[in-house]
Amino acid sequence: MIVERQNNEILVRFSAGNKASKIQSILDYLRYEELTSKSKATEKNLDLLLKEAKKGRLDKFKKETGLDG
Repeated sequence: MIVERQNNEILVRFSAGNKASKIQSILDYLRYEELTSKSKATEKNLDLLLKEAKKGRLDKFKKETGLDG
């Protein structure tokens, strides 16, 4: 593994023999950290958003399956 610092970036190089899925999982986590680093959302905000998303998904399922009454 080679780690280089260039300007405002950190470059990491791995040999091709490493398992791509493990590396991708780490990259996904780092991307998540980058995207959420400046978020001001609270746990309560996230809980409400998740509740709305689940409700919307359930409503859509009921409508598509005819189980909505």
